[in-house]
Amino acid sequence: MREPSGERPPSIPYHVVGAPPPLPDGDRVPCPARPARAPLARRQYAYGVVIALVVLVLLLFGILG
Repeated sequence: MREPSGERPPSIPYHVVGAPPPLPDGDRVPCPARPARAPLARRQYAYGVVIALVVLVLLLFGILG
């Protein structure tokens, strides 16, 4: 592999003029907290049960059929 010619870039990211300073390692960019997730509705539970039963019936039909 060929060695780069000239000076190497700095090992730390350079600072852009007019921008805020870079964050220290491990820090995250602040953002608003996520809202709490709404509980599942009865209809969603019903859809889940119906799909699970259909998959089970098809699986049994495939094994026994």
